[in-house]
Amino acid sequence: MEKKKVKNVFVSGAISPQFIGESIAKHQSKTTIGAHDIFLGQVRADVIEGKTVAAIEYTAYEEMANKKFHEIREAAFEKFNLNCMHIYHSLGTVKAGELCLFVFVSSPHRKEVFEALQHIVEEIKVQVPIFGKELFEDESYQWKVNS
Repeated sequence: MEKKKVKNVFVSGAISPQFIGESIAKHQSKTTIGAHDIFLGQVRADVIEGKTVAAIEYTAYEEMANKKFHEIREAAFEKFNLNCMHIYHSLGTVKAGELCLFVFVSSPHRKEVFEALQHIVEEIKVQVPIFGKELFEDESYQWKVNS
């Protein structure tokens, strides 16, 4: 099996609904696919100690993070019967209500996409070194703890 090269999953700023729609449309020509599943991570306007989150500023050790995304991707292809998978994560500032993570998996069958997507999203949360600075409306901030 040929070694796949590590892809850059990062996009600058929020992930647009148009980009997501175009990604879905591109798969209509792939007629061996019977099911897709999508996870969209969105920035919440959490209220923490009386302060509201206005945005999250994402930073990462990009080379290390891309390597981790690659490992998660390759392991998922070995574990699940998938046709394709796309992962995109924001870097920089993403406002409350905007999208910061887009995971898109495709398979001949629905059961595989449901299981694979949940597995992939959990692995991303646990393994990938991405840091979120929660920016509050009063211009103060705190570093986000993944849950």
